[in-house]
Amino acid sequence: MSSVIHAIYENGIIRPFEPVNLENGEEVDVFLVRKESYDPERTRKMLKEIAELPIEGDPEPFSGAHHDSILYPKE
Repeated sequence: MSSVIHAIYENGIIRPFEPVNLENGEEVDVFLVRKESYDPERTRKMLKEIAELPIEGDPEPFSGAHHDSILYPKE
């Protein structure tokens, strides 16, 4: 499962504004984007493109190892 949540950083803790569907003690990976630079549509597009990449080792010519070209396009 992946989702975008809005949170605030206070005293060394990231606190979500809404409840999250996680078990107590469950580990997650967090992708931080500062609110002032956040473009939700661009972020959704990037994450969708990365999720659709073939798994590394797949015989396809483009794999998950090339995700930087999606995250940091030459504009």
